[in-house]
Amino acid sequence: MSTQPPRPPARRRSADPLTMEVVELIGDVVARFYADYEEAAGSHALTGPQARLLSLLALEPLPMRKLAQRLKCEPSNVTGIVDRLESRGLVERRPDSADRRVKLAAATEEGLRVARDLREGLHFAREPLAGLSTAERSSLRDLLRRMLDA
Repeated sequence: MSTQPPRPPARRRSADPLTMEVVELIGDVVARFYADYEEAAGSHALTGPQARLLSLLALEPLPMRKLAQRLKCEPSNVTGIVDRLESRGLVERRPDSADRRVKLAAATEEGLRVARDLREGLHFAREPLAGLSTAERSSLRDLLRRMLDA
């Protein structure tokens, strides 16, 4: 068995100007989306993380660990966010029917209403997209999915 010296890391090409412009534009879009999201959340006296968690739970009840993964934070942070939303009647904890040891966080009826209001309050996310044709929106969606899958 021969031991070979480790290979040097592959040299990365420097990004071309078009790629850099696209990267900058994506950063601008993300920043504007988050600012819009924070404003919508604030109109409901929610923090951004509380609004994002509530939006996730509006889609389906989730275990705390999965919420932490989706929000990219520690489970203890999720517990605190759920506690605050639960105290406002927007979220409830319930046992998972598949595994009663697991607790699911779920949006209440009021939580679903607030999550719907949050979505409707996202003007930046909605208005520019409405100016694109269905084919353009589909193409953009497909390109973004490809980027995320890479």
